[in-house]
Amino acid sequence: MVLKEGKNHRTYEVVSIHIELQLERRLEALGLTEGSRITVLNNDKQGALTAKFRGTRFALGRRIADNIEIAEVPINEQNH
Repeated sequence: MVLKEGKNHRTYEVVSIHIELQLERRLEALGLTEGSRITVLNNDKQGALTAKFRGTRFALGRRIADNIEIAEVPINEQNH
């Protein structure tokens, strides 16, 4: 599934990022890499998605969130 389909207050693991190389490198510089955990804070279906990774909150546009493939982390492994 892609990040834009994520539910609020759930933690996911990044499987892959399929976006142009320059933007992928920028996300990597922020700490969003394959295998990292990301928590969806607010997923307004119409626009931006607010997420937390590496201890910082970020707003990601729909185009970016639609190109990050994620896998759900079991609830007993999630840490809020």
